[in-house]
Amino acid sequence: MANFDFDQAEGLRRMLAGPKPRIVTFLSATPQDDKGAMLVNLGASLARAGNDVLLLDACDRDYGVAQRLGVDQGASLLQVARQECGLNEVIHQVPQGFAVASMARLRGQRAPRGGPDEARRLAKTFDVLIKQTGIVIVDGEFGADDSFPVPLMASAEIVVQVSTSAASITAAYALIKRLSQQLGRRPFGIIVTNASEAEAKVVYDNMSSAASRYLAVQLTSMGSVPADEYLHRAARLGRAVVDAFPLAGASVAFRRLAGRFALPGMPQLGRTGGTNHFGA
Repeated sequence: MANFDFDQAEGLRRMLAGPKPRIVTFLSATPQDDKGAMLVNLGASLARAGNDVLLLDACDRDYGVAQRLGVDQGASLLQVARQECGLNEVIHQVPQGFAVASMARLRGQRAPRGGPDEARRLAKTFDVLIKQTGIVIVDGEFGADDSFPVPLMASAEIVVQVSTSAASITAAYALIKRLSQQLGRRPFGIIVTNASEAEAKVVYDNMSSAASRYLAVQLTSMGSVPADEYLHRAARLGRAVVDAFPLAGASVAFRRLAGRFALPGMPQLGRTGGTNHFGA
């Protein structure tokens, strides 16, 4: 009877809490500029479709999305965790239509070095932040110590960006191997950029086959984005390609990606296994 009462109370709490935010941690085996362009344009596409979107820069080494958008000099979540500022001070609205925040990047700040207590405070601050947003896109890194800044990044959906180059494919496979060794058997999403649908399908099929055979890991295709000069033109204008050049091939691809990511359970990595979404 006590268990039943507990289940009822837990169910009521979940109903009152409302829908859970969508959290996707993006990792990349592509040049930093390609990753930034993909995240900015995906965020803008989701926002234009009516979603409440936050891009969180959790990069410690790489050129993160906050730096790309020029909002990396403000306060960070780490400062909130240290009670040096308020949560509202770390969220920046950008012209592309979404919000941006930094995990710990401020004048060379690194991930928490204050021990387990500071790490717990940062994790709690992150929990509070994500509950205020519908879709959270994390510009992430898998650290040299095979960890993420906060545990929730590891339990969230994880998507790896890869291109058609041999170096990128090799790096992406090595990253997936590291992830699977640390996080256990679980699926990961794949986005192929700077590739036609046919090229992306070849990359995905080959990676999926190798991951299944040698790692017992299932990959899920999240789609692809073609190489498109309009992406670079839009970036030079400080705009998203879907806004500046809505008929460009990249704009079509990003709208398609946004439609998939915006679906409530889509594709819920872990439920769809190795489903191939190319050409969907």
